Amino acid sequence: MSTAVVVEAPGRHRLVAHEPRDPGPGEALVRVHSVGVCGSDREVYQGNRPEGYVRYPLVPGHEWSGTVERVGAGVPESLTGRKVVGEGFRNCQVCDRCHAGETTLCTAGYAETGFTEPGAMAPTLTLPARLLHPLPDGADLTAAALLEPAACIAAAALKANARPGERVAVVGTGTLGMFAVQFLAAGSPAELLVVGSRPDREALSRQFGATGFRTKDQELPGDFDVVIETAGSADAARTSAALLRRGGRLVLTGIPAPGATGLDPTDLVVRQLEVHTVFGAPPEAWAHTVRVFGAGLLDPLPMVTHELQLAEFSRALELVGSGDPKVGKVLLHP
Repeated sequence: MSTAVVVEAPGRHRLVAHEPRDPGPGEALVRVHSVGVCGSDREVYQGNRPEGYVRYPLVPGHEWSGTVERVGAGVPESLTGRKVVGEGFRNCQVCDRCHAGETTLCTAGYAETGFTEPGAMAPTLTLPARLLHPLPDGADLTAAALLEPAACIAAAALKANARPGERVAVVGTGTLGMFAVQFLAAGSPAELLVVGSRPDREALSRQFGATGFRTKDQELPGDFDVVIETAGSADAARTSAALLRRGGRLVLTGIPAPGATGLDPTDLVVRQLEVHTVFGAPPEAWAHTVRVFGAGLLDPLPMVTHELQLAEFSRALELVGSGDPKVGKVLLHP
């Protein structure tokens, strides 16, 4: 029997029988290959997700890859059989922000696959076909399951606008940090420094293109043109700002705990720092990610350390929250 994970309420989940939902007009039915488990999935299970950003009961799963099985009316039949990934934000397409391509700022309200809409921790997922991004025929679907977090970092890389020959840095050595290294390395920087708290990530950082690595307790240089922060702490944000030259560009992607002490506004103004933030990925970032992945410039597989069956959802959450440095990206296979 096919089963799906349902989080009924904080701290409670069960496996339920799964019946595919036929695609309606404008929709597609995707057979899920792999689904990633991340910190926000733990937030959903623990009840730590901010109010309005989750709706129980819920099938989680916003990082996924799969193959289109059927399409609804108005969707090209040529999409059937294609390997795909898909955007999570269910934008309205008609507000000013959507028309500007800023779908993560849709004024119609927040709706996202795996949080307020059924997610991919199930054998199939039915969603608007306009959210799908076809992959090359030979794409590795296990690797492609990580393209959602990669797209969020692609949004950061596009905002950073790093130019060839600039000095760039990444603060944070988790999945997002390693994607940031790969995106920045593709832009031919003069120097690419990675700063983190885990010395064991140096080898992987250098494999992905870093030219230098330091832990946050070591003396850090300055005068970088661009810094992308991925660690998700106020301390990391301050470290990132300190790495920049005057007039440098900072992109924050991590989300610290509420009430965290932020950057010094006096420092930002006096040094004329350019600060950007990212929450989610608009279509431009998704298209960029799929293009870079298809060109072989993005390699997610070295970050995958555990692949489990869907019934091992509890074990996956334990691994993600364990703090074990040997745990990288955890994937579930329906």
